[in-house]
Amino acid sequence: MTDTTTIRVYGADWCRDCRRTKQQLEGLEVPFDYIDLEEDESATREAQRISGRMQIPVVVFPDGSHQVEPTNDEVEAKLKELALL
Repeated sequence: MTDTTTIRVYGADWCRDCRRTKQQLEGLEVPFDYIDLEEDESATREAQRISGRMQIPVVVFPDGSHQVEPTNDEVEAKLKELALL
């Protein structure tokens, strides 16, 4: 199980929004766990349970909140809110 103090990103390499979100977090040097849904079928179910949707990426923040298919601005605003930037 992943650490609840870490950002988790559920995604797939074929997903452009997933690649964009990963690139943003890496560029901001914000640590995160990337869960590749292509490699872990149970993670797909977990991402759907968290979001209630089929869209990816699902970004889960340390405060328990999540975003589905977030824009870069939405991710950055949440990181600032959590004082992670």
